[in-house]
Amino acid sequence: MRRLIQILSLLAIISPAAAQPVRTEVTNATTTAVDTKPNSDTVPDVYALSGQFERVLVLRFKNQADLLAGLERMAKEHKIRNAVILSGIGSVRSYHYHTVSNGTFPSRNIFVKNPTGPADIVSMNGYVIDGRVHAHITLADPDKSFGGHLESGTSVFTFAVVTVGVFKDGIDLSRVDDKNYR
Repeated sequence: MRRLIQILSLLAIISPAAAQPVRTEVTNATTTAVDTKPNSDTVPDVYALSGQFERVLVLRFKNQADLLAGLERMAKEHKIRNAVILSGIGSVRSYHYHTVSNGTFPSRNIFVKNPTGPADIVSMNGYVIDGRVHAHITLADPDKSFGGHLESGTSVFTFAVVTVGVFKDGIDLSRVDDKNYR
């Protein structure tokens, strides 16, 4: 009986630790030439792109669907080349995202993964750029809001709804998320 109590006590200590998010820092692979590249006078500080929506899609995800994989699949199935993610709501049963963790080149990211972390989806935004999904997510639990760049492994709990505005042909988003276009 004493042995059983010791084992249960150990499990009680280990269980909460296993549910904690795992944080991993990664330095992005690059070269010195790219990292030390100065800003170019030919690249404007800010520029505008003008386009019109061809259509708006409302995507609904069911329990246990991977949010990023579903967005990628829908972009492919619906032949979405360039789009803006307008909004997202719902809840997740696990999450995986990354955020930038420094302010000098080379850039570093902190990847946060919690395979048992429930949270509400407070918002979602981002782009589909030439068929590639670049999505950001804001999540909330009872204590805080958090989020960043959406990664695979973010699994839907109750449901999720994501609204996407698909641009008509003619808009070029290829440089909007290019960190070297400076």
